[in-house]
Amino acid sequence: MNRIAQAPPTTTPDSQAAEALRRVVADQIGPRRPGIVYDNVDGAFEVLDVVTDTSEARRILGRRGARFAVLIRDLDAGTERYTGATWTGSDRVLKAVA
Repeated sequence: MNRIAQAPPTTTPDSQAAEALRRVVADQIGPRRPGIVYDNVDGAFEVLDVVTDTSEARRILGRRGARFAVLIRDLDAGTERYTGATWTGSDRVLKAVA
């Protein structure tokens, strides 16, 4: 019998799952990047940093399920804090950065 060797798949189920999770997290972070200013019902905020390392985000937020943490400055109070809130339809960009 003559069998044709098939090339191994370029993606594995694990890599597909990891890519799907990466996309979900990116959607949850939304357009928040350092320098972006956005607002929502809670006020106006400047993004200072985005942490996507899961271990670090979990440590910062003190939540086992955290996938990211966003360091923001409240523009009204001038205070800085981390948030793990997802980007929603009520959030809007006031100032974008290149």
